[in-house]
Amino acid sequence: MKDLTTAERRGALVLVVILALGAARDLWWASRPREPQAAAGHAIEVRPPGLPEARADSAAPRPRGGTASPVDLNRATIQDLDALPGIGPVLAGRILAYRASYGPFGSVDELRAVRGIGPRLLERLRPQLTAGSAPPGAGRR
Repeated sequence: MKDLTTAERRGALVLVVILALGAARDLWWASRPREPQAAAGHAIEVRPPGLPEARADSAAPRPRGGTASPVDLNRATIQDLDALPGIGPVLAGRILAYRASYGPFGSVDELRAVRGIGPRLLERLRPQLTAGSAPPGAGRR
């Protein structure tokens, strides 16, 4: 610290204070008890506007570890996508919004166009996904 000017020392001190405040905020945030998202037996539905209602047969929650059969990107509901590892309700909503805007997926690789899906996540999800036929009335725009 001897080789620093007064202004450099002051700048370094400001950086240390900012880093300490950020670390304290992160520790405080991590130590807060989490409130339950929904009451027992009631699921929270996150659905972008303009999308069709979810099918009744997919309302039952699935384990987060993965699915038994591959999920068809062109027929999946928000619950189907949310059950995949690495996909939460927000990312599932983005996938459905992309499908609503651009039409059915031609291949699993098109999922890369959705914001938040990188190459590593796509490779991890690839065995659990298919891009089968689109539901009736869903054309490519």
